[in-house]
Amino acid sequence: MPSLSLRINLDPDGRIGPGKIELLEQIAAFGSISAAARGMEMSYKHAWDLVEDMNRVFGKPLVAAQTGGRKGGGAQLTAVGLAVVSRFRAIERAASSAAAAHMEALQAEIDAG
Repeated sequence: MPSLSLRINLDPDGRIGPGKIELLEQIAAFGSISAAARGMEMSYKHAWDLVEDMNRVFGKPLVAAQTGGRKGGGAQLTAVGLAVVSRFRAIERAASSAAAAHMEALQAEIDAG
């Protein structure tokens, strides 16, 4: 069955898609940018660059990071970060629902091949 992948172009020069949203979800789950990066098999630097890019695009932090110390560092999503994930997933569900009949028709064309 075909699947739908959503990428949203944001004004003026940003984008958000499944990879960045998954990164935010992993940060929320693990409480750590480095653990999220490891879970997604990407470097810590790349994960941090993506977080900084999202913070820049939205004009406010999506992730609040605490630097390491005796108890180590950590990271959590801000209210904005949680809202971005929630809104993206809602848009994704709406798009999938709206496209379902067309996706089935595409698969029927393949099956009729």
